[in-house]
Amino acid sequence: MTIVFKLSDNLKPQMLEFYQDRMSETKPPYSVFQVKDFDCVTTLYESGKVMFQGIGADIEASYWIEQERIKNNRLISLDSNNKAKEEKSFLLRKSTIGSDEVGTGDFFGPIVVTATFVAEKDFDFLTNLGVRDSKKIDDAKIMKIAPQIMAKIPYSSYILTNSTYNKNWSETLNMNKIKALLHNKVLYNLQTKNYPYEKIVVDQFVYPKKYYEYISEVKNQATNITFMTKAEDKVLSVAAASIISRYIFLNEMTKLSEKYGLTLPKGAGPIVDEIGVKIVKKYGMKELENIAKLNFKNKDKIKNSLKN
Repeated sequence: MTIVFKLSDNLKPQMLEFYQDRMSETKPPYSVFQVKDFDCVTTLYESGKVMFQGIGADIEASYWIEQERIKNNRLISLDSNNKAKEEKSFLLRKSTIGSDEVGTGDFFGPIVVTATFVAEKDFDFLTNLGVRDSKKIDDAKIMKIAPQIMAKIPYSSYILTNSTYNKNWSETLNMNKIKALLHNKVLYNLQTKNYPYEKIVVDQFVYPKKYYEYISEVKNQATNITFMTKAEDKVLSVAAASIISRYIFLNEMTKLSEKYGLTLPKGAGPIVDEIGVKIVKKYGMKELENIAKLNFKNKDKIKNSLKN
């Protein structure tokens, strides 16, 4: 395994100090140093590129990738071939209100939408916690850092229960409209608090014109929104909102799992159908109205499984 990316200038002294006791006496041409550990060879070149080679390359590189994110606001990710690529970084030092949702792709569990206000003074606090898109953070870390964020950062969350979702969903009130209405609800709630924000940012899930059509009949509207694709990885308020939403969703899923004595799986895959069959056999099909989104195809798959 080989991972290569360009190291920021301000991290070079830190890297030199970090490896100073392990540097090899010899080094490749045009390199600053080379370290040969049993599972990874690390080489820093004069060009600024750093190379990690060996079975432990991903572990060794991850530390410096995290330092780049914390100290330089650089987002470096690895593709399926372990090739490093740099993504667009967080919005530059702007105080923003941002929102994000969780649960729209899960058969079981509610939809949770959260908006947060993140001021410039909170950037270091959030980046040091490792705040980024919740889909790129494991659940254990979500459970650890979300309470810290919620204790410090202003936020507004809304939980749309499955029973309410099933009563209201229709072809005209589809998932995108539901999301737009819920985003508007939490964004407006924060906007009226008079926080000194510069922008309101929403991770774009529909064209702006359609978004405003969806909320056109709502009396209280949050407007002047900046719609941005992959906003969770570009704007700290959206990233923080995604983490809080995920945290609340996980807690709700735990409550449901404890209630039914089964671990309710996330997503909408085959394991979801298996658990759905068990619940229906014990509690009846109507019980799904309280814990699942019945417009998903999983409902029909569960019904068909029960016929066999």
